[in-house]
Amino acid sequence: MTAEGKVTDAVDVRAILTDVRKDYVTRRTEKVLPPTILGDAAEGASAVIAEVEEELGWKQQVLDALLGMAPDAFERLSQRLLRECGFTQVEVTGRSGDGGIDGKGVLRLGGLINFQVVFQCKRYAGTVSSSTIRDFRGAMIGRADKGLIISTGTFSRDARAEAVRDGAPAIDLVDGQELADLLKRYELGVQTLMVEKVEVNAAWFTTI
Repeated sequence: MTAEGKVTDAVDVRAILTDVRKDYVTRRTEKVLPPTILGDAAEGASAVIAEVEEELGWKQQVLDALLGMAPDAFERLSQRLLRECGFTQVEVTGRSGDGGIDGKGVLRLGGLINFQVVFQCKRYAGTVSSSTIRDFRGAMIGRADKGLIISTGTFSRDARAEAVRDGAPAIDLVDGQELADLLKRYELGVQTLMVEKVEVNAAWFTTI
């Protein structure tokens, strides 16, 4: 990782995609590569770009839909998601003045060990800061074994570091991209459609 990358709080995926496009356009203009190699590279790059754009496209649609939900609806969706992930006794508390705790649940591992988990739902497009992590940890101490923050936005580098700080209860973080993947995995408002592709082998007919 470069020095610039080490101090970056968040990554703008769309900006990366734009830079990739520019790089290939520059290569084609300057003829850095032989035509045959360039053609293969450009074709491969186009496929990758198309795949990334498709990935960004459906995820952005998911995030737009989530941001359009009422806060209590987003909390209920988080409750449903946690149940699909294997949590039991998942409840949305929805009480004000509760230190940012929006709900609680129980995660059972191996049929032997139970973890009491409290969660917070952050439905906005911004970046969650380290102060939010600290405030949430202060609210969960003495009330749960684990903490979980589900956000439609992103987490700053300091926030991620604070979540796993030595000597403090760990807090798991789910950002908007990961949330979209989870909704897709459990088919909660997101479905993967299989498209049939038909290919005709014209040469085969000449062998009859």
